[in-house]
Formats: sequence, C-alpha cells, structure tokens
Amino acid sequence: MTMVSIKDISEACGVSVATVSKALNDQRDVGAATKARIKEMARQMGYVPNAASRSLKTKHSYNIGVLYKEDSDSGLAHSFYAKVLDSIKKTAEEHGYDITFVNNSNNSGGRGLSYLEHCRYRNFDGVAVVCVDFDDPQIQEVIKSDIPSVVLDYAGAECDAVLSDNYNGVRELVRYAYEQGHRRIAFIHGVHSYVTDERIRGFKDECKELGINIPDTYLLESPYLDTMSAHLKTDMLLRMDEPPTCILYPDDFSAIGGLNSLYKKGNTVPDDISIMGFDGIELSRYISPSLTTYVQDTDRLGSEMAIRLLKNIQTVSNAENTAITVSGYVFHGESVGLI
Repeated sequence: MTMVSIKDISEACGVSVATVSKALNDQRDVGAATKARIKEMARQMGYVPNAASRSLKTKHSYNIGVLYKEDSDSGLAHSFYAKVLDSIKKTAEEHGYDITFVNNSNNSGGRGLSYLEHCRYRNFDGVAVVCVDFDDPQIQEVIKSDIPSVVLDYAGAECDAVLSDNYNGVRELVRYAYEQGHRRIAFIHGVHSYVTDERIRGFKDECKELGINIPDTYLLESPYLDTMSAHLKTDMLLRMDEPPTCILYPDDFSAIGGLNSLYKKGNTVPDDISIMGFDGIELSRYISPSLTTYVQDTDRLGSEMAIRLLKNIQTVSNAENTAITVSGYVFHGESVGLI
C-alpha cells in the first residue's frame, strides 16, 4: 500500500505543498474554507502524518509517559486504576498523543535507568503519575523535573494534581449508615498514604459531626485489595464485646473478603451486620447482597489528568500548580440495613 504524501494532497487540491502543510498544522495564514477542503481531501486519501517529521517540526514527541506501580502488584488488572489508565489513553489519543509506561529496569552500562532517565531517554512530552509511592526519591525527581507532569490522588506534588474526593466520599458513606440507624461503625482502612489519610480524616470528622463515639479499636489497618487481611480484621471486630453494626472497608474487594468472613461465622448481611465498600467496581453490583459503596468517577479522573497534562505541554508559561477534586457518588446497594 502506497503512503499518501503531502505532495499528493497538494496536487489533488491544486495548492502548494506549503499550503497543505500549513493547513494540516492549523496555522492561521490559511483560510478556513481552504483548510477544511485540504483536511477533507487528506481524510479521503487516507493521509497519515509521519510521526518523525512531525516531531522535528514541532519539537514534540507526541508521546506521554505513564508512571504506574501499585502495591498489590495486580498491574493492569486493577479494577480502579485500569479504568483511569484507559481514560488517560483515550483522551491522549483523541489529541494525537500516544502513551508509554515508564519503568526503571532498562539496562544501561550495567545499571537500570531511573524513572527520570527513562523519561528523558524516551523523550516524553509529559508524564502522568498514576499510582506510586510518592515518598520514593525517584518519583519526586520526576515530579520536580522540567518535564510537565500531573499526579493522581496526591496533593503535595510540585505539579498539577487530580484528586478523587476521598474525604467527602467516606463522609457520605458514614452519613448514609447513620441515617439507617447505625451508631457503631467500624472502619478497616488502607495502609498509610495520602488517600488513606484523607479517608480517615473524613471518617473521624463525620463521626464527630454526627455525635458518634468511635473507639480506637474500631479503626483497623488492612492493605488495599487484600481479601484475606480484610477477612482477618473482620474476625477481630466480631470478637469484640461490643462489635460494630456496620463495617466500612478500604475497597470493594476487601469488602468481599469481609463478607466471606461474616458468612463463615453464620452472620447474614445486612440482617445481622452491614458492610460498605469504596471504589464502585462493577463486580460490587452483582454480588449478593449488592454492595453499598462510593463510586469514583474513573472516566473523569483519567480525562482530567490527560487534559491538564496536555495543556501544560502546550503552554510556554509557568502557570501556578493547581489541584482539581473529582466527586463520585454513593451507590445504595443492599448491604446496609435499617436498625
């Protein structure tokens, strides 16, 4: 199959090669009607711009790096992050950009490249930092570099941030349980991170506002997505002299682990005890009973990351770093009962 060139389009349209080039690059010194005619001809002829020549002309690689590494090692099978990543990919592609995952395992002279070295080696125009340990010096090196970047769910970065509303998400869940009559609400939260800290703060603030006294023993730590740990922590809560009537889990998978623990102890949900999750994964709608959970807006989280990153790539000014919070909603499943 012969590749269509700019010269082919110029001959078909009866204009110069320079005019075609300017039209395809949206330069202002070509009239709107001519530009539209050239673009339509290019589309009909199946013209695909050459990435290498485009990079030389624009000084951009049109490639975005994605730094993604989460503790559970579930990779792209992670139900929450997979949807965020897919949204980043779709939005970037709509604007003519590709995405490549950043790693630090390339060998160069007997040692691995750092994340920043890999970004420079790949000539990324920008980097989306999706799920990492922000205390890692290598991560901070990328964020503080001159490469435009945007982070997910971390407010302490020296770049733009897109945040899920973890604080108010937990508050809304606690408030819903309270409205159903629950006063003994336990929270099995994730391990220390910015997200976890925000959720614990939301939990404590809402309980205080509602006048609920929560003993320290009602707050237990369990790794995200660890169904076995959630199972064991649920057992601990059930053995208390005054067990909770409702348990909030760090994520929906953990809630499923807790549900199994409750069933094995002969409890029914929500008749004997109520449970709530966080994330809003599709699976949570189809378990029995369906899970009450906070649904995070993964599509908007990913698209906002891509849009903000592309804006920073394309601007020449050093704008002040901003953070945007993306709200979700409580899905009222069948796992929280009235008492």
